[in-house]
Amino acid sequence: MPITVGQDNAKARKTLSVNGKSISYYSIPAATEAGFGDFSKLPAALKVVLENMLRFEDGGFSVSTDDIKAFAEWGANGGKNPREIAYRPARVLMQDFTGVPAVVDLAAMRDGIVGLKGSAAKINPLVPVDLVIDHSVMIDEFGNPRAFQMNVDREYERNMERYQFLKWGQNAFNNFRVVPPGTGICHQVNLEYLAQTVWTDTDQNGEEVAYPDTLVGTDSHTTMVNGAAVLGWGVGGIEAEAAMLGQPISMLIPEVIGFELTGEMVEGTTGTDLVLKVVEMLRAKGVVGKFVEFYGTGLDRLPLADRATIANMAPEYGATCGFFPIDGETLRYLRNTGRDEDRIALVEAYAKENGFWRGADYNPVYTDTLTLDMGSIVPAISGPKRPQDYVPLTNAKAAFRQEMEETFKRPMGKEVAVKGEDYTMESGKVVIASITSCTNTSNPYVMIGAGLVARKAAALGLDRKPWVKTSLAPGSQVVSAYLEAAGLQEDLDKVGFNLVGYGCTTCIGNSGPIQQEISEAIAEGDLVATSVLSGNRNFEGRISPDVRANYLASPPLVVAYALAGTMDINLASDPIAQDKDGNDVYLKDIWPSTQEVAELVEQTVTREAFQSKYADVFKGDEKWQAVETTDAETYDWPATSTYIQNPPYFQGMGTEPGTISNIENAKVLAVLGDMVTTDHISPAGSFATTTPAGQYLLERQVQPREFNSYGSRRGNHEIMMRGTFANIRIKNEMLDGVEGGYTKGPDGAQTSIYEASMAHQANGTPLVVFGGEQYGAGSSRDWAAKGTALLGVKAVIAESFERIHRSNLVGMGVIPFEFTAGDSRKSLGLTGEETVSISGLDTIQPLQEVPCSITFADGSVKEITLKCRIDTAPEIEYIEHGGVLHYVLRNLAKS
Repeated sequence: MPITVGQDNAKARKTLSVNGKSISYYSIPAATEAGFGDFSKLPAALKVVLENMLRFEDGGFSVSTDDIKAFAEWGANGGKNPREIAYRPARVLMQDFTGVPAVVDLAAMRDGIVGLKGSAAKINPLVPVDLVIDHSVMIDEFGNPRAFQMNVDREYERNMERYQFLKWGQNAFNNFRVVPPGTGICHQVNLEYLAQTVWTDTDQNGEEVAYPDTLVGTDSHTTMVNGAAVLGWGVGGIEAEAAMLGQPISMLIPEVIGFELTGEMVEGTTGTDLVLKVVEMLRAKGVVGKFVEFYGTGLDRLPLADRATIANMAPEYGATCGFFPIDGETLRYLRNTGRDEDRIALVEAYAKENGFWRGADYNPVYTDTLTLDMGSIVPAISGPKRPQDYVPLTNAKAAFRQEMEETFKRPMGKEVAVKGEDYTMESGKVVIASITSCTNTSNPYVMIGAGLVARKAAALGLDRKPWVKTSLAPGSQVVSAYLEAAGLQEDLDKVGFNLVGYGCTTCIGNSGPIQQEISEAIAEGDLVATSVLSGNRNFEGRISPDVRANYLASPPLVVAYALAGTMDINLASDPIAQDKDGNDVYLKDIWPSTQEVAELVEQTVTREAFQSKYADVFKGDEKWQAVETTDAETYDWPATSTYIQNPPYFQGMGTEPGTISNIENAKVLAVLGDMVTTDHISPAGSFATTTPAGQYLLERQVQPREFNSYGSRRGNHEIMMRGTFANIRIKNEMLDGVEGGYTKGPDGAQTSIYEASMAHQANGTPLVVFGGEQYGAGSSRDWAAKGTALLGVKAVIAESFERIHRSNLVGMGVIPFEFTAGDSRKSLGLTGEETVSISGLDTIQPLQEVPCSITFADGSVKEITLKCRIDTAPEIEYIEHGGVLHYVLRNLAKS
C-alpha cells in the first residue's frame, strides 16, 4: 500500500533526477532555506531521523514544526536536546524466535478485535515486514558430511507446528513475507539482500518518493545494517508489533557519540579484534540510549564487512545503534552484493544532494567523541561471561587462570577420566568451537581467513582435539558459495568444521548436546569447561549447560582453539599441536597473511554469487514448500499444541482503558544483581525435565528428546511463564549460594519462581523484582517482559535499565523504577523478606520521582524515593491500557 506523507510540508519537498528519472524527496538543505533552522552540522545518523520528521510533518502523525526545529537546537546546544518525537521506520525485520510470538500476538489481536465488535481485517501490518527463520536449527550432528542434512531434518521434525503457523501468517496478513529455514541469518540476509540504503515508494498521491531505508527489528543485532548506512535498531516484539500496526515509536532525540577511527589494521589482526576493542571502549564510555556514529580517515580503509561487524555489536557496547555514513565503500558493497545499478545511482545522488554523504569535508557536531588508532589493534578474545571483557591474546592464558581463581573459585589441574576415551577432562578444555553468528560469518575476510588456517593446519596433519565439538553455521548461502569456490570448505571439513546449517546455532544457545561421557566427566569433576565462538554473546548459561566459560573470537582463532583444545594455553607463543612428524606447530605457522586473504576474497566473493543465491530467497526448499497450513482470516488455535497457544493478554478486554494504581503491600519475587541480562530473565536454550517447563511438557506426554528449546516454544505462554527467571546461572540473592530459577514462596520455603508466583497471585498479592545496574542488558527478548508481567510482577526496581528491556516492560504494563540518592538493594540491605508500597502513580508524569515505603521483616519502615522510568507521555497511556498492544487494539476497534 502507498506511504502516507505530510500534506503541508511542500517547502522541503524537492525533485531529484537520476538516470533520466525524476523522483521526489524531502530536502534537508531546503528545510534550512525555509527557515526551520541550520542542520548542516548534524551527524548523518541524526539527519535520517530529521528526514523522517520532514516527511511526516502535518500528515496527521504527531510531528510538528517545533519537532523539526528541535534538531537545529540540538546542534546549537552541543549535541543535546532530549525532545520527545514520534518516529516511523520504513519496515520491520523479525526472526522466528521473536517473530513467532509477535505473529501469535497479531493472531490473538484478530480474535480480540472481533470480541470488541471490530473487523479482523484491521489487524494487518501497515509497513513491510520480513521474518527470517534462522533461530531454530540445532547442532545435533557435527563433524561429518551428513551433519547439514540431518540437522535440517531434525529442525523440521521439531518445528513443524511453528512453521505451519508462520505459513498461515504469511497467507493471512498483508505486507508480511517469510524467508524459509536454511537461507541464512536475518541480519545477514538483511545486509546482503533486503536493505537498499535509500528506499522508494509511492505516496498517497501516486508520486514516487525516495527516503532513507530505516527499520526496527525484533532482534537486538538489527543494528548490523547500520554498517550499510541503514538506520535500524532492535526493539521488543511488542514495540515492533505496534510499529507495524501504524503506531509511531516514541523516542527522545538521542545524543550522538562520534567515534573517530584513524590509521589502518595491521598484519595478523581481524575485524573481530577491532570490534572487541570498540566494545570495551564504548562500554567504559557509557552509551546506553545513545547513537554512536563512526567517522575519520580510518573509514577510507575499512571494508563494509568490518563496518557491519562493528555495527552488529552495538547492543554489546550498549548503544541504540552504531552508524556508518554513506560513502564510496557503501556503493562498492551494494554493487558487489548484486543491488540494481539504478538503486546504486540513486543512493549516491540522494546522499550527496541531501547531506548524507561522507566526503573529505564531513565534519559534524557530536555530543562527545573518542578516538581509536586501528594500527594499535592486537589479536584478542573476549570473555568468559560478557562481550566487553576484552583480553589480548597474549594474556589469554593468564586471564583464564585468574578467572579460575577469582570468579569460578576452582583449582587448575584436576583431571577426570572420560568413560571409553583415552583422554581426560580438566578445567579450561574447549568442548565447543563454533564458527557461527551474523557478527562474523557476514565478513568474507575472516571467513576466508578461517578457511586458510584450516588449510595450513590440515596440510601439517593437524586436526581438532577429539573432545571439541566443532561446527560451521554461516549466515547465508553465499558464504558456502565462496568457501567452495576457493576450495576451502574441503579444508575446513578436514579439521571438523563441516557445515551444520544456516542459522544462529551456538550463538543463540542451539549448540546441541556434547558427547554424554564428556558431559558426565565435567559434572563429576565440577570442571569449568569452555567454549569459543565467533559470535556476539557469551552470557552465563547461554551457550551450553555444560559450559561455564565462553569466549568470543574471530573465526580463524576459533579454528586455532579447536586445534589446541584448551584455553589454558598462550596461543600467541605456545605450540598449538605437533605436526605429523612430531614437530611443534605455532599459530604463526598456520596464520594467513592479509594479502593471501584479500586475494581470495577478490577472486571468490562475486556479484554473481549474491544474485544467484538470493534469486528465489522466499521460495525455500522442497521441505518448506511441502509445509501445509490453513487459509483463514483468524487462526484456529490447536488445543493440544505445545508450541502455539492463544495468549491471555486480550481475553475479556473491555473497550475502555483503566487507570494507573498505586502499588500496595507488594511482596518480593527476586532480588537480582548487576548485569542481569534478558538471557537470565528469559533463557532461549534447552531445559531439563526437572524444571517447571519440563514438567509441563512431561504432563502432556512430550518426551525430553522433543523438548526443543525455550526459544522455539515462545508461541506458548504456559511454557514461557515457567521459563521466566529460569536461567540455570541466575542468582536470586534471597537464597544463599543457589543458582537457577528459585525463590522463597509465601510460606518462606524455597521453591521455583513460577510456583511462588502462582501462590502469590492466588492470594491476590502484587509482586516486585529488585535489580542492580544494567538490568535487562542483551537481547531484545520481549518474553523477558511478557513473562515478568504474566508472573504478576507490577514493578521492577533497579539501579539502571538497558534501553530495549525498559521499553518492553512498559509495553507489557510493568512499571520500571530506578533507585535515587545512591540507594541500592545492597545499601538498603534488602533480603526479599520486605513488603513494598509505591505511591504517586495515580498522578504520574514522565520521569517523575515518587515515594516508596519499604517495610522490613522486623517491622521497621524506610521511606525512599524512586524515579519512575515511564519516559514519555504516550507510555503513560500504554500503562493505563495495560500495555501498548491493548492501546493499539482499542484504537483500531474504535476506528
